[in-house]
Amino acid sequence: MKRDLFLNLERDAEMETPLRPQTSDLPLKNVRPNIVQSIRAFRVHDLQQAAQALGHHFLYANLSTAQSKQDVLDLIAQRFMLPAHFGKNFDALYDCLTDPLHKSGPQPGFVVVLEQIPTNPKFDKEAREQLLDIFRDTADFWGERKVPFRCFYSFL
Repeated sequence: MKRDLFLNLERDAEMETPLRPQTSDLPLKNVRPNIVQSIRAFRVHDLQQAAQALGHHFLYANLSTAQSKQDVLDLIAQRFMLPAHFGKNFDALYDCLTDPLHKSGPQPGFVVVLEQIPTNPKFDKEAREQLLDIFRDTADFWGERKVPFRCFYSFL
């Protein structure tokens, strides 16, 4: 009798277990927790839903209207709601993405999307690499603290 009850409970538990994994976090399933990479086949909406499902911060900036380094920094500051004292240079960007957030307590994780980074003479290859290096350094900072920080980017 006890054995039959146990088998029935086990069978009920198996039926309640979904056959497919949660789809909301699938886009990030095979992505290292601390990385900066091309957005490739990912869709922004799917990344946003995955971040939400994981309880991570989602930061998004569409940079298609930017022409210069200052434009890029202005848009990032506006979209990421950086503090008013943001110095609008790469060092200040790194500081805003790390220090104040770290001091504000435990962080669940981050999914960042930088869409359509400009590719023009005013924002040349060197400036693009410097920008991505800031996000790589930020990913390393959070990685040392065991906090996921995934940054996805695309070029215009």
